[in-house]
Amino acid sequence: MNSHFLYSPRLLFVAASPSLLQSELISNQRLAHSLNVAIPADWPPGEYDQGAMQFFLDQLLAGGEEALGWYAWYVIAYPTASTPATLVASGGYFGPPDSSGLLEIGYSVSHEWRRQGIATEVVATLSKHAWQQAGVKRIIAHTLPDNQASIGVLVKNGFRQIDSDDPEKLCFEFLG
Repeated sequence: MNSHFLYSPRLLFVAASPSLLQSELISNQRLAHSLNVAIPADWPPGEYDQGAMQFFLDQLLAGGEEALGWYAWYVIAYPTASTPATLVASGGYFGPPDSSGLLEIGYSVSHEWRRQGIATEVVATLSKHAWQQAGVKRIIAHTLPDNQASIGVLVKNGFRQIDSDDPEKLCFEFLG
């Protein structure tokens, strides 16, 4: 994967690098400075926690330059007249596609930025980008059964529910 930035109508996506993840693991303030953005008080959002940050950092360190873009992405809302550029979500993949072409996507949106279509835009952008990469044949995403917002985001983006390998989560698939 060679892209370090992705763009959508309201959002800038910055591929997480080892230096950005290390900054984030030290403090939100250091990450804010590194990205030149405001960060919501509830950062990190959802399931994107220190364990996930460390996983992504380890994978990027092991995979080198070729791994960049196959893991975490920082999602930044463009500045407006009343709001500075703000880190609003994290999203990305759990690694490159496997030998069968399977790629898993994940995303979390800051609480104060929910219900504004951010997650839908994140999933659309990451899915479109994934289909442009060699070897991707299907994309899946997992969500909790009671997370109606996430289920709605996946359905809006063309995902359909399939049997899950995780008894505690639903699984959705997108075939392009």
